[in-house]
Amino acid sequence: MHPALEEFAAIAANPDGYARAWKQQTGGKVVGTFAMHFPAEIIHASGALPVLLQAHDEPISTGHASIYPFFCSYTRSMVDQNAKGHFDYVDMILFGDHCVQLLSAADIVRMQTPERQVGFYQLIPAISDNWSFENAERTLRRAIEGIEEELDVSISEDDLAASIRVFNRSRSLIRQLYDLRRAGKVSISSLEMQHIVKSSMVMDKARHSDMLEGLITDITSGDTDLAPGMPVFLSGHLCHAPKLSVLEMIEECGARVVDDDLYHGFRYVSTNASEKGDPVKALTSWYLDRNDVVPCPTRLDPEVDWDLWLLDRTKASGASGIVILMPKFCEPHYFFYPRIKKAFEDADFPLLLLETEHETMAGGNIRTRIESFVEMIKRGAGQKISA
Repeated sequence: MHPALEEFAAIAANPDGYARAWKQQTGGKVVGTFAMHFPAEIIHASGALPVLLQAHDEPISTGHASIYPFFCSYTRSMVDQNAKGHFDYVDMILFGDHCVQLLSAADIVRMQTPERQVGFYQLIPAISDNWSFENAERTLRRAIEGIEEELDVSISEDDLAASIRVFNRSRSLIRQLYDLRRAGKVSISSLEMQHIVKSSMVMDKARHSDMLEGLITDITSGDTDLAPGMPVFLSGHLCHAPKLSVLEMIEECGARVVDDDLYHGFRYVSTNASEKGDPVKALTSWYLDRNDVVPCPTRLDPEVDWDLWLLDRTKASGASGIVILMPKFCEPHYFFYPRIKKAFEDADFPLLLLETEHETMAGGNIRTRIESFVEMIKRGAGQKISA
């Protein structure tokens, strides 16, 4: 394995450890954020390290006393980790989304640790109304003021503009890797891609980009031996990373992932912010424009359909089928799935739904379903396998 991939994988496996080490080495502040759309550039511009708080694989235990068991695994993991002191290195937590479960989790975290500031800066979910831009901009300016007050810093427009450039470079490099993979010019597994994206969510962005540039140079300098397998598209997991065992199983069963719209994937890096003009307005546009690039079911936008976008994107990627990874109790995904299923069935395009859980999953059953799905595509049966 390339040295950069090894380091990305190690940091992705222990993001808290990286953030703690960074804080000890630099003496700087660490600000955590919850998924999905919060512009971490405003944290970076303060001099603090922005860290997207990650779900943990360990069993949920202490947190059961504070949150319903029928909430999604990401929200339950956030509450559980905070109750166990896993986020003791975080100086401040920011939250900006309207998912009801995430909102509840943020409120519980605030009550669990009242000594830590948990900033509720909820960005407007209705993104195509006449007042959407003004509302989102006002929220971001309040968030900047909150960071300045809590961290005792001053954030200038130049600071914000510099942070936008740093984040744009990171996103552009990861998108370049996606372009190379779609074109068949590099062989990157779904596991490796998740490590790259997940590590970028916690690492110093400039260092991550330097390492990624070196990786891209090295893997494109020689001949490429593409991994065998039936090309498939991965979709879903809007907040947290899919289990590594599930990604491994998909490719072990004869599939080759060529594209995705996962949060720990293309969804996270899909959109750059403008580097011209007022940086707060640029970040406001970034927030609103993201839904045009990769639609999200938590956004209210009658002009964009995730189902039709997903069908077009899957076909354009060269995939022969789509695998939907749906976390159990993810209400936005549950609500939208029937439309996705119908769109793919109407197009006679193979689709497989895998519902994922934080706790133990029936690995044997999942493996059998994936193997059957891949074999069905190979035979060109034109059938669909779904829940």
